[in-house]
Amino acid sequence: MIAVMEVTESEKQDEREDRSDPKTQVESLVLVIVTNLVTIYIVTGPFSSLYHHPPHHNNNFNSILQELNATKSQLAASHSLLSELHRRLNSTNLLVRALLIDLTTRQQDKQYSRNNNGKRSSNEELNLALASYKLPFGYSQWIGSDEIHSPIGAVCLMFQDELNQYMSYDIGSECLADEVFAQMLVSKGCEPLPKRRCHPKSPKGFVESNQDLQDSLWEISPDSNIVWDPYTCKSLKCLIERKNNKGYCKDCFDLQGKEKGRWIFDYGGLDFGIDQVLGAKRSDSTIRIELDIGGGTETFAARMKERNVTIITSTLDLDSPFSHFIASRELIPIHLSISQRLPFFENTLDIVHSMEFIGNWLPETMLEFLPYDVYRMLRPGGIFWLEHFFCFESQVNGTYLPMFDRVGFNRLRWHAGRKLDHDGIQKNEWYISALLVKPVI
Repeated sequence: MIAVMEVTESEKQDEREDRSDPKTQVESLVLVIVTNLVTIYIVTGPFSSLYHHPPHHNNNFNSILQELNATKSQLAASHSLLSELHRRLNSTNLLVRALLIDLTTRQQDKQYSRNNNGKRSSNEELNLALASYKLPFGYSQWIGSDEIHSPIGAVCLMFQDELNQYMSYDIGSECLADEVFAQMLVSKGCEPLPKRRCHPKSPKGFVESNQDLQDSLWEISPDSNIVWDPYTCKSLKCLIERKNNKGYCKDCFDLQGKEKGRWIFDYGGLDFGIDQVLGAKRSDSTIRIELDIGGGTETFAARMKERNVTIITSTLDLDSPFSHFIASRELIPIHLSISQRLPFFENTLDIVHSMEFIGNWLPETMLEFLPYDVYRMLRPGGIFWLEHFFCFESQVNGTYLPMFDRVGFNRLRWHAGRKLDHDGIQKNEWYISALLVKPVI
């Protein structure tokens, strides 16, 4: 009995100590307050009818349901109002952010103008071109981010000195005529180039063409329509006269010479005729859109244009104004190399053509990327017209025939023959001309 009393006294002592603890007192007080608030809400709130009216009466039960439905409607209305207020608040917040970004940019430009008399160093301009920027309206579900990055290639970052030189210009002024230097960067894989805020030099004495489309395909435009500063030749006459020199597409500027007869006849060997190739397509198919890779001065596109087929030409200005020349013929050039994924959507092109531009000067792995990209862009039944693809004799059947088969093309025509110029004979180089078809599933 004495032991029991001792335990009881101990428990009472613990209870007194707990009550004297401030933390315990606060917790108890909070518990009492919360309990009272819940009780008051239940008794006086929307559920008070449960206590004032016996639940077994039907009329009372219907009244309770009506009150519950009314409460539910009020909650739904409140939720809609809150959503609308949230949307307006978010829009206002985004607008303020956009205004702040714009204000910050303007202040930075003014500060640069004050410090540099309107000039910006190449490092500063390059950093702006490479930076990421927050989207004015916040997160975009289409991008999957709240910021956007400049699409400059990672390879560009390997050539900081060249990039700084390329970006040395005054904002809003005339760009340097440095296409040859830019071409070097593009050929290394640095594309697209980041120069954005200067004006390319315009030709003096530009003459608008008023010729008929068919005439403009074969007429040479005036020298005054081309900016010659970056190139070795300073006139079209010079370009035509260098056709006997060594190099890429040296004779293709003479539209009244060898170019005039290209792709008219099909000799059954390495040279295919356009009409024969178009006739190789299914009789129920149409050909409307094509891509020509490395098209020179685009006599191929001119021939296709005569047959109501639109050609887009990827070209590089290799010490010659190919892009200007192509545009003067009322044709469409785009300036890019084949080191990147070509900017066309899947299953959209009828024919992809390339002549004497693709060959074993490219590493085999990189070269294999290209036919896969061509396959991606072609519509089912589309044709990859590969013309005068150059390689060594041992590579014809040992490397490239298996490569094109591996990509998944069916061979419609395949011809291989020795390259008969001096280098071809000395190095045992061969040409491949082929029509490769994307299968129809």
